[in-house]
Amino acid sequence: MQNQLFIDGRFVPAVKGGTIEVLSPHDGTLITHIAAAETEDVDLAVAAAKRAFPAWAALSAAERGRLLLRLADKIEENAEELAQLESLDTGHPIRDSRSLDVPRTAACFRYFGGMADKIEGAVIPVEAGFLNYVQRKPIGVVGQIVPWNFPLMFTSWKMGPALAAGNTVVIKPSEITPLSTLRIAELMKEVGFPDGVVNVVPGYGHTAGQRLAEHQDVGKIAFTGSTATGRRIVEASQGNLKRVQLELGGKGANIVFEDANLDAAVNGAAWAIFHNQGQACIAGSRLILHERIADEFLERFIGLARSIRQGSPLDPNTEMGPLTSAQHRDRVLAYVDIARAEGGKVLTGGKAPQDPALADGYYIEPTVVEAKPDHRVAQEEVFGPFVTVLRFSTDEEALAIANGTQYGLGSGLWTRDLQRAHRMAASIHAGMCWINCYKRVSPGSPFGGLGQSGYGREMGFEAIHDYTEARSVWVNVDAKIPPHFKR
Repeated sequence: MQNQLFIDGRFVPAVKGGTIEVLSPHDGTLITHIAAAETEDVDLAVAAAKRAFPAWAALSAAERGRLLLRLADKIEENAEELAQLESLDTGHPIRDSRSLDVPRTAACFRYFGGMADKIEGAVIPVEAGFLNYVQRKPIGVVGQIVPWNFPLMFTSWKMGPALAAGNTVVIKPSEITPLSTLRIAELMKEVGFPDGVVNVVPGYGHTAGQRLAEHQDVGKIAFTGSTATGRRIVEASQGNLKRVQLELGGKGANIVFEDANLDAAVNGAAWAIFHNQGQACIAGSRLILHERIADEFLERFIGLARSIRQGSPLDPNTEMGPLTSAQHRDRVLAYVDIARAEGGKVLTGGKAPQDPALADGYYIEPTVVEAKPDHRVAQEEVFGPFVTVLRFSTDEEALAIANGTQYGLGSGLWTRDLQRAHRMAASIHAGMCWINCYKRVSPGSPFGGLGQSGYGREMGFEAIHDYTEARSVWVNVDAKIPPHFKR
């Protein structure tokens, strides 16, 4: 596996020779050491991207698209290797890496490969004698910083639209889970991406991430991660007023009304919170239940939670793997203590599993806690297999609870009432709302949040707009001398 930086088309060690341990979340053993990018390495990567930009932007859009399409094919050719690598590094169950992470990555690159030569401008109706048209132009060098929870998928979410639009990229994957991103860089080299178009610099946020966010030659920074770090990204970007796109934390409201199909809602709610061990910004981490069906729902839901098979992420029978790091496992467990201290009730879970085979890994049992809307566990992002249960009696109360946090990313609701579904979806303060489903994503559908969940959008034509500048051109079609100051 690759464990060096990828700069200007070559894998190279860090300038200062520093390395970082990459550990298996299943048992804490060492997978490899990776090169640790610092300021000097980021400077080299940005310089390479800056040199590569004029030729890449001038390349025909169809050819840029063909390279992305070839990359999608290459990902599918290497699907099993990528799935194994992702599960080893992150703790994703291999069944999910095979059926979700790898196919979604290929699909996203393929979508933007097809979009590359379909980026349109506009003609604006202006006064007679003049033609005004607007072109979409690439920004230049873009910096991209992604977290550790879905590293493979994020390569396509971030790089796909940026490259299709004609930008060059410096991407910093998390130092915890860099391996699949480095493998994608290898595949990009194989299919013919020019040197310098994509550069990969894993390293710590306070060094490599900070430098990328503040770099004067970076025209845009796209960040996915915590709200606290997002604020620091904004501060670091001020030097050259670079464009900023933020996909930050969430506290997804998942509302189950009294008329819901309970079988579908129970299974959907479990998927919403326990997929990827709850390590998803859009997770349905607040389960808001109508009081009439709450007890029956919880009986079924807790039974399902207790039946989830935990085990090695490389075991095809595993349904929920370990959390990605020991530090994060300890953070999630700390919220169990916080819940009890505030008067919440732990209905199930809240501890490491008893299986001795999992004792060295970063495992937590699926956890269900009943609390009040103002409790910390109902307000703060836990980011684990930890769901907070809240009850309501009216639609208005459900909406108030749903909108009662600083976040606004994902949300969901379960009901057979079509009018209620549309009314609630329009009123929930969130960038996305799923009705009778949860966590559905598509390369064509914009993904992003409101409030403290950030701004800007991944995927779809919205993403292309976020990676281009609108260039307005005026033409005097009558070739007449304007009357101003005419002699």
